[in-house]
Amino acid sequence: MVMDEARYIRVGHLLDGSGGPARKDVLLTVRAGRFSAIEPYRAGDLPDAARLIDLSRCTITPPLVDCHVHLALAGSIDKVARARQFEADYSQAAEIIARHLGYHFAQGIFAVRDGGDQQGHVQRYKAETATSPAQPLHLQVSGRAWHRADRYGAMLGRHPGEDETLALVFARDSTPIDQLKVINSGPNSLTDFGKETRPQFSLEELRETVRLAHARGLPVMVHANGVEPVRQAIEAGADSIEHGYFMGRDNLARLAEKRIFWVPTVFAMQALTNKVLRISPPAERVVAALNVKSQLQQLAWAKELGVPVATGTDAGCYGVMHGEALVEEMKMLGKGGYSLPEVIQAASQNGASLLGLEDLGRIAPGRPADFLVVQGTPAQLPRKLAYLEAIYRNGEPVPSSRAGSGQ
Repeated sequence: MVMDEARYIRVGHLLDGSGGPARKDVLLTVRAGRFSAIEPYRAGDLPDAARLIDLSRCTITPPLVDCHVHLALAGSIDKVARARQFEADYSQAAEIIARHLGYHFAQGIFAVRDGGDQQGHVQRYKAETATSPAQPLHLQVSGRAWHRADRYGAMLGRHPGEDETLALVFARDSTPIDQLKVINSGPNSLTDFGKETRPQFSLEELRETVRLAHARGLPVMVHANGVEPVRQAIEAGADSIEHGYFMGRDNLARLAEKRIFWVPTVFAMQALTNKVLRISPPAERVVAALNVKSQLQQLAWAKELGVPVATGTDAGCYGVMHGEALVEEMKMLGKGGYSLPEVIQAASQNGASLLGLEDLGRIAPGRPADFLVVQGTPAQLPRKLAYLEAIYRNGEPVPSSRAGSGQ
């Protein structure tokens, strides 16, 4: 086929990623790998029916984005296997990372943002595979995240020395990264519901570090749970709040006002409530369920206030499998009161916007002809996104062999 020759794709339903309602019986025109027109389907208007791809029994969405993963870690619930991951050398880690990227692409995820690993394996992997045609995803890396000494975060990165500030050590660090990851609180307690930890860094440290990062053109993602750690991150100028459990309505209002993204990672906590897998003992499952309930209430407030929300799974945590977890996270947004178009928007356009990817996240004229195909109607989403009929890139279907489990 001549590259600039038009081809046509008829789809039963289209969710374009904008947050608007699904459109029914749509004709997509593709030229040179991009959408040149999107309009209602009229059979008699086609100049050459032989060039029509019929997806009239299907629904299409934009490719998806997972804004919070840990590619060097698997979602295994085997504690011995998990401990072994932290001892892996780079060659072993590279195999794990490549496998996880394959899982993501098989689920229609075209971009992932890695939140850090102890040894910086993901950063090295990106540097060594950046030009490889075998790498189908856009990968953004944090390298080794920063935390305060003797506080939570050792499994994800490093900390300033005893007499050093975060800004000082970051200023002299030349590691090539795509965003700075700062850990400004502890994790959520599974024994004491709603327990908040104090901030890891002072507001002055955070503010100066964010200023330095922005001067380098680097966005800043901040792990923060609780009222004060989140408030500090917002005041310091963070670009996204990761997790944000128990941050409260006032902080959500601040996020809405300043247009700072929130990545709520609800499914990572939901996975801990699983009675069959028994990831946590019964008493901890009860607290985890309360944490989920609280986060769903915050999602409802976020929707009301207009907070920009992007999906992230924390894949690599206990029971949170790379690739497949994103559909589960989308379901959690639905439980938080988001409509299906809003859920798709959070997992496509919003995620792409957070990562600064202008060509990803929307199905619109002028954009690359990238999209996901599922059999059936929008009423079956997001569940059916776990069973993709096809993945299209630049207007062409691509192989999408389903990777097995074994994470």
